[in-house]
Amino acid sequence: MRLLVLGGTQFLSREVAAEAARRGHDVVCANRGRSGSVPPGVRVVRWDRGEEPPAELTDGASYDAVVDVARHPSHVRRALAAVPDAHWVFVSTISVYADDADPAGPGTGPLRPAITEDADATESVDAYGGMKVACEQLVLDAVPGAAVVRPGLIVGPGDPSGRFAYWARRSTATGDVLAPGAPSDVVQVIDVRDLAAWVVTLAEDRTGGVYDAVGAPLPIGDLLAACLPDANLVWVDQEFLESEGVQPWAGPDGIPVWLPRPAYDGMLAHDAAPALAAGLVTRPPAETSRDTRAWLDADPAARIAGITAEREADLLSRWGSQGF
Repeated sequence: MRLLVLGGTQFLSREVAAEAARRGHDVVCANRGRSGSVPPGVRVVRWDRGEEPPAELTDGASYDAVVDVARHPSHVRRALAAVPDAHWVFVSTISVYADDADPAGPGTGPLRPAITEDADATESVDAYGGMKVACEQLVLDAVPGAAVVRPGLIVGPGDPSGRFAYWARRSTATGDVLAPGAPSDVVQVIDVRDLAAWVVTLAEDRTGGVYDAVGAPLPIGDLLAACLPDANLVWVDQEFLESEGVQPWAGPDGIPVWLPRPAYDGMLAHDAAPALAAGLVTRPPAETSRDTRAWLDADPAARIAGITAEREADLLSRWGSQGF
């Protein structure tokens, strides 16, 4: 298979290119060359997607499949025009869904209004999700047999967000560790390597359809126990954390993966069955935690999101002083 990966230098798109090369495919990565290096064994074509595609990408070139992770509709339009005859796998996001309280099924449930013109994706989840809705529609209209995958929280080695790295850093802890919310709160994660392997398989098999690219839902208590088997998890309720100004999900004063309930009951509780039936295979969270910790140990500059150890200790002290 001749595969065109639009990107190929960061996290998921890089892992897709690496996985495809490992399988012996002819892989071309099109990118600006500003965000890192591509994996060994792939060829690079320089393309700023704010401009028209270079002749090197289009003149006489043919591709069996394209993998795109774009968030800007104009970028998707140009790519579809440049490579009109290939099978497409478009990586979207569960942020396309309008209701975070209700876990929508893949391809169902209300979506955010489509934003058909480029906007600043960092402004809000509405901007990011709305542009991804528009990108999905562009791909599905142009390539009727395309695959659209909507990942949830992607984790694992190389994660630039630093969210899961927070828990991987604590994975060797043997003392008290602050655990947010209730142990029964349902969450989902998907290892970047598992997602990338499945994306390549979708390209190889020319599979179409819309899927929530998520791992099986599990209680956060089980997730943290798998990541921190030797720690004493001290469960601190949502109301206390909010009263102390602790933010959910990410940020310097946040606790990653934790989300307020019931407002976000559905965000990390999507139906994984269709993706699993279509060939997605996921590894245990403990393996992802171990490998993420190894990556952190090898790369001291890797980002870790979330509160500091000092802030965590202070919160635990305050929580304990209330008699809990």
